[in-house]
Amino acid sequence: MVNFFSNTKVDKVGIEDRVSRISKRSLKSDAKLDGLKMILSMIDLTTLEGMDTVLKVQQLCYKATHLHYQLSNLPNVAAVCVYPNMVKTAVDALKGTDVKVASVATAFPSGNSTLEIKIKDTKEAIINGAHELDMVISRGKFHSGEYNYVYDEIAAIKEVCGERIRLKVILETGELGDFDHIRMASEIAINAGADFIKTSTGKISPAATLPVTLVMLETIKDYYYKTGKIIGMKPAGGISNSKLALQYLMLVKETLGPTWLDKKWFRFGASSLANDVLMQIVKQQTGNYQSKNYFSND
Repeated sequence: MVNFFSNTKVDKVGIEDRVSRISKRSLKSDAKLDGLKMILSMIDLTTLEGMDTVLKVQQLCYKATHLHYQLSNLPNVAAVCVYPNMVKTAVDALKGTDVKVASVATAFPSGNSTLEIKIKDTKEAIINGAHELDMVISRGKFHSGEYNYVYDEIAAIKEVCGERIRLKVILETGELGDFDHIRMASEIAINAGADFIKTSTGKISPAATLPVTLVMLETIKDYYYKTGKIIGMKPAGGISNSKLALQYLMLVKETLGPTWLDKKWFRFGASSLANDVLMQIVKQQTGNYQSKNYFSND
C-alpha cells in the first residue's frame, strides 16, 4: 500500500473556535455589496433531479445569464451543473457566454458502481461538451480502509478528464464521520489529481458546514505550501442565505488569501442561494427588499 497521506490530527477545538470568531464578524456596506456580487459569480446553478427535462435545463441556463431584469451590472454565475445526458442541452443554451457547463458523473450521488461504468459516465459528459466534471468518491471503500482504491479511482477519472476538463471530487463529508477522516479524504483526492475538492452531493444531511470547509481549506493550504499548486474548493448543500455565504468568503480569505476569492478557485454549490443574494443586493442598492415573487424558482 502506498502511504503518502499525512497522519495530521485535526484540532477540533481550534477549528470550532476559528469558525465561531468568523461567524461574529460583520461587513461594512460597500464591502458587503462587493461580497454579494462575488458570491453570485461563484455559484454553480444545479438541477439534478429525476424529473429534469430539456425545458427545465434551458430555463436554468437562461437564469444563469439573466439573474435580475432590473440590475444590469451583475456577473453571471460560474457554471450550470446537470446530468451527463443534459450536458449538450446546457452547452447549446449557454453558447457565447462565459458560463461553464459542469456535469456530475461516476454514479452520482452514491458512487456505487464499477470503475468501467464510472469511466463511461465520465466520457459521455465530456463528449457532450462538459467543461467541468463533479465526481463522487466511493465512500464504502473509504470506510473499509481501501484508501488506495479510492485514490486509484480518482486518478483514473482525472486521466479521462485530462488537463482541459477540471475535476471536482465530492467527498460527501456528511458520511465520512469526524474531521480526521475528512482531512484524509481531502488529501487522497488532492494527491490523486483533483482540481477542486467539494464537500457534498447536496443529497444528504449534513452537507456543507463552516467547520468542515475549514478542515478542507487547511488541507489545501498545506498542499499549496508543500507543492506551490493551487487546489479549488466547493462547499455544496445547505448554504441558502447571504449571511452564511459571506462567512464562507471571510473564511477563505483568512485561511488561503485573496487568490482563492475567484470563481476559478472557489465555488458555491447552492442554487437557492442566488435568489437570497439578489434580494440582498436590491436591499443594499435601494433600501428595500423585493418580494420573492420577483425571482425565478428554477
